[in-house]
Amino acid sequence: MPKNFETLRKHEIAGRVAVAPGQGGLAKIVVTTPFSTAEVYPQGAHVTHFQKTGEPPLLFLSRRSWFAPGQPIRGGVPICFPWFGNREGQPSHGFARITKWQLVHSSAAPEGAVVLRFALPPVPGCEAWKNLRTEFSVTVGQTLAMELTATNQAGGDPLEIENCLHTYFHVGDIEAVGITGLHQTSFLDFAAGGNGERKVQAEPVLRVPRETNRTYLDTAAAVEIRDENLQRVIRVEKQHSLSTVVWNPWTTQKLPDDFDPAEHKNMVCVESGNVRQNKLALAPSGTAVLNAVLSSRQI
Repeated sequence: MPKNFETLRKHEIAGRVAVAPGQGGLAKIVVTTPFSTAEVYPQGAHVTHFQKTGEPPLLFLSRRSWFAPGQPIRGGVPICFPWFGNREGQPSHGFARITKWQLVHSSAAPEGAVVLRFALPPVPGCEAWKNLRTEFSVTVGQTLAMELTATNQAGGDPLEIENCLHTYFHVGDIEAVGITGLHQTSFLDFAAGGNGERKVQAEPVLRVPRETNRTYLDTAAAVEIRDENLQRVIRVEKQHSLSTVVWNPWTTQKLPDDFDPAEHKNMVCVESGNVRQNKLALAPSGTAVLNAVLSSRQI
């Protein structure tokens, strides 16, 4: 087993947490509970798999995804941080999703849930963020719960950050999916490109019959994804989040080669965070916490 795997193995828990070779030779952490299984890659502290017993996988993972150091993983739950979107000369969606995080803790509760906690190490070339202490915890049980915590350890002016858990959900057929919880919410529509036209969702149920790229603002509401094909409802509950992003590239949005356009039929992103107008000003010694809990039920 490679040397870097040995550092992770001290966090193994018999029957619950195991370290294994993942795709591309990267290390992955395999979690097993009485209710579910999950896989997390230290690269990006990236949850790539969560599946409840007797159900299809909850998360979508592209069959073309890159698994290579310094490259993002396409699918699962990328961590977009400390910015969202593109910045000239900088990695898209920030450096957190392409950096190898440190696994600092694992534990198994008597009732069966497993907790993994990761820390983001200093990132070379990102001096502006060197005083930002960032941790990410994943709780695997009957639900998938995630918490991203960032603390500004510097003095001086507040530090502007954006955070987002860019979750890709697996669906049976996107044209048989309805999304609720965003009725009468303002959003920026980026499907046509540009800076996003501001609109209000008039329909109670959002359908996705074409390329969709919406950033909903000033909403803390839970969102549900009703999947008639898989006979399942996925629920996305969040705390300390005022932005919800809904995205499906369809076959019209140009993407890198890590995504096959045909895969649009089996995925939809419903993302929880604070982006664009909802970005955060993190005061000295201030802490920002972002929580998301993903659950499902059969219908």
